[in-house]
Amino acid sequence: MATNMRGLTQFIADIRGARVRDLEEKRINKEMANIRKKFKEGNLDGYQKKKYVAKVLYTYILGYKVDVGHMEAVNLISSPKYSEKQIGYLAVTLLMHENSDFLRLVVNSIRKDLDENNEINNCLALHAIANVGGTEMAEALCEDVHRLLISPTSQSMVKKKAALTLLRLYRKHPDVIPAAEWALRIVAIMDDTDLGVVLCVTTLVMTLAQDHLDPFAVCYQKAVDRLHRLVVQHEYSATYAYYKVPSPWLQVKLLRLLQYYPLRTLHEVLETVMSNSAEQTRNMQHNNAQRAVLFEAIGLAIHLDTKSSLVSAAATLLARFISSKETNVRYLGLDTLAHLAARADSLEAIKMHQSHVISTLRDRDISVRRRALDLLYSMCDVDNSEVIVGELLRYLKVADYALREEMVLKIAVLTEKYASSYRWYVDTILELISAAGDHVGDEVWYRVVQIVTNTEDLQAYAARVVFLRLRSPTSHESLVKVGGYVLGEYGHLIANEEGHSPMEQLQVLHTKSQFCTAPTRALLLTTYIKWVNVFPEIKPQLINIFERYRHVLDSELQQRACEFYALASRPDDDELLQNICEEIPPFPPRESALLTRLNRKHGATEDKRTWVHGGKDINHDRETAKAKQSSTADRQASESAALATVLAKPTIAPHIVVGPNVDRWFEKLTYSNEGVLYEDVQIQVGIKSRYQGHIGQLAVYMGNKVSVPLTAFTTKVDVDNPEALSITFAKMPTTMVAPRSQSQQILHVECKKVFTTPPIMTVSFLAGSHQTIALRLPVILTKFIEPVILSPTDFFERWRLIGGPPREAQSVFPINLTSSGELDHDRQHKVISGQKLSILPDVDPNPNNFAGAGVLNMSVDGKVGCLYRLEPNRDAKLCRITVRSTSEDVVGEVQRLIQRPLSVNAAS
Repeated sequence: MATNMRGLTQFIADIRGARVRDLEEKRINKEMANIRKKFKEGNLDGYQKKKYVAKVLYTYILGYKVDVGHMEAVNLISSPKYSEKQIGYLAVTLLMHENSDFLRLVVNSIRKDLDENNEINNCLALHAIANVGGTEMAEALCEDVHRLLISPTSQSMVKKKAALTLLRLYRKHPDVIPAAEWALRIVAIMDDTDLGVVLCVTTLVMTLAQDHLDPFAVCYQKAVDRLHRLVVQHEYSATYAYYKVPSPWLQVKLLRLLQYYPLRTLHEVLETVMSNSAEQTRNMQHNNAQRAVLFEAIGLAIHLDTKSSLVSAAATLLARFISSKETNVRYLGLDTLAHLAARADSLEAIKMHQSHVISTLRDRDISVRRRALDLLYSMCDVDNSEVIVGELLRYLKVADYALREEMVLKIAVLTEKYASSYRWYVDTILELISAAGDHVGDEVWYRVVQIVTNTEDLQAYAARVVFLRLRSPTSHESLVKVGGYVLGEYGHLIANEEGHSPMEQLQVLHTKSQFCTAPTRALLLTTYIKWVNVFPEIKPQLINIFERYRHVLDSELQQRACEFYALASRPDDDELLQNICEEIPPFPPRESALLTRLNRKHGATEDKRTWVHGGKDINHDRETAKAKQSSTADRQASESAALATVLAKPTIAPHIVVGPNVDRWFEKLTYSNEGVLYEDVQIQVGIKSRYQGHIGQLAVYMGNKVSVPLTAFTTKVDVDNPEALSITFAKMPTTMVAPRSQSQQILHVECKKVFTTPPIMTVSFLAGSHQTIALRLPVILTKFIEPVILSPTDFFERWRLIGGPPREAQSVFPINLTSSGELDHDRQHKVISGQKLSILPDVDPNPNNFAGAGVLNMSVDGKVGCLYRLEPNRDAKLCRITVRSTSEDVVGEVQRLIQRPLSVNAAS
């Protein structure tokens, strides 16, 4: 760029040749004056604008303030020449902040460059959006960036930059990006042939999935399939092999992404990764790449099942890593062991290395020391708590100042959680306060006070120990606060012991007060007014203290002293003083503020963790709290949806495919075991099913009818009520259907409770453009019924026993006759038997009527009996159906499912 602009080259040479700063400023001021003059005169061609704006940029980079060139930069962006456009975009990203008014002038130019079929212009525009990325720009252009990402005509370089630009916009303005709406289309790009594109899109998906787990759940199968192809089948180009490790960055991202989703099998991939890691070489780069993948694989194995053989093998590997000479390996080994300790049911395998972890507290690298602290915190339990807490207390006195506050919180939490006795708890916490000093937060001594107040057997001992510690020459202010509270409330319990008289308690506390801040002295004044009530022998001395404090400058202290002086001056038998100075009642049960403070200290990083330090109990409580929060959010969402349904006209969900043929195919499959579910010019979806009891199996056949492959093939099943109906894939679905061929996907179905809404299967694929088809699966309640044979006597006996409503559902509906005007017995017979209900002969004297029985099987709610009677009338072209059941929830749904395919309104 500089070689083409001699003026710029000369300007840079002059600046570099300036021997002192004054000469540099003089040259810059001269050039800026000339540039202002040229811009004011106007009539500059593109080259001159480019040259002068480049000089302005160089001046800005040197650290000088510039106030010219903004409008010229905006004009350069519209130039058709690459060199001029490049300088314009560079000036926009450097000179303008995200709230600059000039940005509104460039939005249309940026959109034009995004729309062009020119990858260079596309990339320049994406760079500008990512670097500036204000709210207005994000709202105006995020749709265009998304279009570039999903467009089949976009080059790989453009797709990569578009994915990272969306990532940048989402991190800055998450509300602008409709992540859930774009989920399927973005996830589909994870099947791209270019691993660089896959890496960028996976990074984007991982960030979006952390906040939108359900919409992005389909990414699980994409990640598993890509890992299998990389690790097991070795499907990758040599370009993406880093020291013989296939795309380690992509493997790490995929393994981390999988940790956000529930348990599924991934044994072969994880086993291959761990076996590869055993092959250590002398090549440091190969080892680093292999270990990076290994640590993420171990993290995923822990997430899947802590009792698996893979985790046992991983624990052995990690023990070797924490003794490594390499700092990074020790760091990652300790961090992954902390993950295992936070999830594992048993800590015995980790406790074997307890002494080594304790020695790592004195590692030369502070980040390793921090990870050792996290591991000790996570691996602590009732058996080793005294040893670990003792070691942490000893190390606290020499620990880095950057670690001390966190250590204090963790020691306090462990001491409270695993205290073998209350006395040990008090001794340890007071030792902690004495050793940590200024690093002890208010939450620590608040918690001590709360526990002492709520534990009557501990009060006298706590008062005695605090008094002894306050007699030492130096006491930290936090210890004085604890002493002021405990002695004020419970000092009378030890007042009769030798060396603990009221006067001695007063002397110890009052001598410490002169070194304390105003809030602590205010607390001590409260202690003194308590003593006025319980220690009348030192009342004159206390009144004298109040008198002196009435004249201090601090308004809070002065007010307290005046009020307390007035109270203390009242007669000894005055009830007001006694009522005010009553002992504080026990605190209500509450969550420890220490844990809240500790979790807040760790905060959220770029990639949210699926676990926290502190053992299995803390992680279980965290997951329970998240589940409650999620259920509350779901309930609020369902209430809002219900309200919207009441206010608006009922409509069919827009994403479900509807139409006469689709409805007819679906309805036919409700009473038959195989058939076509959907068909168009590109794809045919067929179903073959079988059911036994509460279990069912669906074979879904995806047929490609065109001469090109259907790529990025994604299948997802959504169930309205997972507690009532469960559907799982037998194996990971395929991601491609070859031309004019068919693939099969097996679904396992389980009926747990009564359900009314069929599951929705969403199929998406790339065939020129991205297409999404959402279909209702023919999984209905009557599929889980087994026919029952009854004699007429048994049938009517049970019919009468069940009785009428609410265990009876009855309706009259119009029916179609055959072309000859007769009742369509064949269709009625086919529908009823297809609904798994028996047809009992000789029960109804009218040969045109049907009667039968069945038993509905559910894994949670058990078995429910059903009886029905179907009475068609040829002359009236009507039919009456009556269903009785032992369950009120079942009867209405069975009646509806039988009636629907028989009525005039049935899809034909």
